[in-house]
Amino acid sequence: MHVAPFADLSSGTVSSGSAAIEAVAGPPPAGRIAGLLHRYANPGRYLRLGDRIQPFLTWPALLLTTIGIVWGLFFSPADWQQGDTVRIMYVHVPAAWLASLGYAGLAVCGLLSLVWRHRLADLAAAEIGPVGACITGLCLVSGSLWGRPMWGAWWVWDARLTSVLVLFFLYLGHVALVRAFDDPARGARAAAILALAGAVDLPIIKFSVQWWNTLHQPDSITLTGAPTMSLTILWPLLVCTLGFTFGFAAIVNARLRAAVMETRTRQLLLAGTGAAR
Repeated sequence: MHVAPFADLSSGTVSSGSAAIEAVAGPPPAGRIAGLLHRYANPGRYLRLGDRIQPFLTWPALLLTTIGIVWGLFFSPADWQQGDTVRIMYVHVPAAWLASLGYAGLAVCGLLSLVWRHRLADLAAAEIGPVGACITGLCLVSGSLWGRPMWGAWWVWDARLTSVLVLFFLYLGHVALVRAFDDPARGARAAAILALAGAVDLPIIKFSVQWWNTLHQPDSITLTGAPTMSLTILWPLLVCTLGFTFGFAAIVNARLRAAVMETRTRQLLLAGTGAAR
């Protein structure tokens, strides 16, 4: 089902025959799903919603990140085994979490783009890509800083590290593909295919420490068991992770709002130029 990129779906009309049938039987399930997606993916609605939620993303991000970093760096105790090196975790763990979460967002946007042709999903993917690449780079750098005193090397070809490096290259490939074609629709389609294909790396990252014998320590926090770290370290880590997550969402939301406004402005200028001719 193809829809014009920036048509206002809320004001669209249907033929009287279709309206009568729909009034009696209601739209089919696939139609209801598509209608729901179109309703909440409408750029005009998104701009209004994004403007309202931006402060509720930005201020919690600043507050929680500041509290978490200060708490973790200056007030939480050193680890009995890792010493003060454990403080790198307050940046590394949130970055690792968001690297995978951001790419999952890319995959969802790719699915929406390929199946329902949502232009807003293409714009969202284009804005998530650079932010995800930066946070994945931060994950790799902070992991190297952590690995040097723990493993005696800045880098090892460990399963977890290698799969995250692959994720970083997937992000860079996505960013490049979006901008590689003169036709934005072709670039968005190629990037969406890459995002969906690359999603296979996410379970590899998650389960690499269980599937292979690796230097990377097992997950300290799981859904099926109690955390293996002290609560005095766990709480500031959770605050940092929440703050980073709000920050990631705030940056992507701000970039996406700017991208939608830029696209609309460009279309208005092109329409004005065409009318003048």
